[in-house]
Amino acid sequence: MVKLSGYKFTELTFIYSSLSEPFTSKNMNKRQFLKTGGVITAATVLNPFYACTTAEKGTSKEDAAKLLTVASNQAGEFVLPALAFAPEALEPNIDKMTMEIHHGKHHAGYVRKLNAAIKGNATFEGKSLNNILATVTDADTGVRNNGGGHYNHSLYWSVMSPSGGGAPAGKLAEAINGQFGGFDKFKEAFSTAAKTRFGSGWAWLITDGKGKLSVTSTPNQDNPLMSKIVTETGTPILGIDVWEHAYYLNYQNKRGDYVANFFNVINWEAVAARLDAAEMVSKA
Repeated sequence: MVKLSGYKFTELTFIYSSLSEPFTSKNMNKRQFLKTGGVITAATVLNPFYACTTAEKGTSKEDAAKLLTVASNQAGEFVLPALAFAPEALEPNIDKMTMEIHHGKHHAGYVRKLNAAIKGNATFEGKSLNNILATVTDADTGVRNNGGGHYNHSLYWSVMSPSGGGAPAGKLAEAINGQFGGFDKFKEAFSTAAKTRFGSGWAWLITDGKGKLSVTSTPNQDNPLMSKIVTETGTPILGIDVWEHAYYLNYQNKRGDYVANFFNVINWEAVAARLDAAEMVSKA
């Protein structure tokens, strides 16, 4: 597990696999997966956000940075992360078909096109996705759209869990209360950002790494790491996809219902760990 400022990640929320299909019952059913704690051998998976491992990793700055980073594999390519839960596990909040299409088609497409966009490009090839997004500009359309798409969806899967929901605790709860005046007011601000984002995009909870939290939104596949593109930057610790492909099969035009039900699957431990990691990385 990774221990960060008192938080323990005991639930595997996200794995990074060289396989391009979602987790299914063909290799392990959901009950078996949860019972085993999601233990996967290092030879078959990589974890881009380093959020959950089977060994104690301490609280080093290096570990914190790994938690926040989407890295390429040894061949210098990005790969589609496998879901850490069955595609139906988030029902009724997010339906199985949406998860299968969203992950297996849309996200896979971003990964494939990102690898094509950076191949042979000395500016981006071989770098972590975080570094790529920090330097990408308006001129780098393919990298911007598909790199953002890969990062955004990777984070999205990692902050959801079948056992999620409720409210944050500990340091994260204190930070939200101090910044927004309470959890309900935070929910209102985050929901408003998600519901009012015109067209397609994302809503975010971000941190500056020094104790300040903010709610923001970005169009298309932009995100707050893109310092040369967006106006409000920071480290994302929670994000919701409000592209129609994320909810339309189940909710049709009722984006507000999807946003409300998203709170039922948020893994607040994962969000809290990202906050702790961002603050640790920002320390001199």
